[in-house]
Amino acid sequence: MTCKYKGSCRNYRTDKCITCKNNLLHKLREDLNVSAREMSLAIGQNESYINRIENRKAFPSMRIYFCICEYLNVTPEEFFSKEIENPTKDKKLYHQIVRLKKPEKIAICSLIECMQK
Repeated sequence: MTCKYKGSCRNYRTDKCITCKNNLLHKLREDLNVSAREMSLAIGQNESYINRIENRKAFPSMRIYFCICEYLNVTPEEFFSKEIENPTKDKKLYHQIVRLKKPEKIAICSLIECMQK
């Protein structure tokens, strides 16, 4: 994988860093059936890098953070959203709903409205 963010925003760190979402990082990575080692190497880091982030022993640069989001197929906004629990599953659900016919979409909306009461 070649990250399109290579060379941008080097060494930027923030309290709202990816390590605050280490459980989500782990969950999204596992949803892809990718090991921490495999993902680390795919984004151009040493083999223990993602594992160290997930265990709060490393803080990614902003460039690496963008590469991680790209690898996981999520936007930075989706990754840090408080409303989105699992961006990849939400995207999958959205794409399934889009393929439904209009009456089925109406039924899904009614079901959701009932569940939110």
